[in-house]
Amino acid sequence: MVSKKKIKLDRRKIALCMIGSSIMAFGLYNVHSLSGVTEGGILGMTLLLNYWLDLSPAITGFIMNAACYLVGWKLLGWSFILYSTIAGFTFSASYAVFEQFPRLWPGLADMPLTAAIVGALFIGIGAGLCVRAGGAPSGDDALAMSICRVTKSDIRIPYLASDLLVLALSLSYLDLKRIAVSLLTVVLSGQLIGFVQNARVPQAEG
Repeated sequence: MVSKKKIKLDRRKIALCMIGSSIMAFGLYNVHSLSGVTEGGILGMTLLLNYWLDLSPAITGFIMNAACYLVGWKLLGWSFILYSTIAGFTFSASYAVFEQFPRLWPGLADMPLTAAIVGALFIGIGAGLCVRAGGAPSGDDALAMSICRVTKSDIRIPYLASDLLVLALSLSYLDLKRIAVSLLTVVLSGQLIGFVQNARVPQAEG
């Protein structure tokens, strides 16, 4: 049972969640949705639904994230859920804003390998900032942590399972080459998330 004691949010962490989720939305709109390079988990599912049903990731991302947070809120703690909600809302709002402008690098549509690397940078850095702040930019994190809490399994297992499932479904609209580079961006972004989360920040003296 989650404690109902008052939660005090840190302004610096709120800023990190907002900056990180905005970076992710920027990358998803300007790189992933244009180039055919997808992501695993909820991010990849928003692109899948965008392709087949023409549903905006701004809407589907918010709905799926909210559902995952609802499932996990009792196990993950209030501060995690609150920071995650801030990140999720900012992602959807930012994507909705970016949709009002033309994409910056239309040539990436013909450079899937480059798009995979560039996309991984945006997703990895953006998500890493949110995780560093103690929140989750996507409901994948909340769901994976909930599964681990219940099953006592390694957290990498539900993460990998969701990524592989979405990539497999994405075969319905992407060829094997695109799926291969998508797998590359999933691996690279995962490494970047860990690096940003654990990076040491020099403390000012005096």
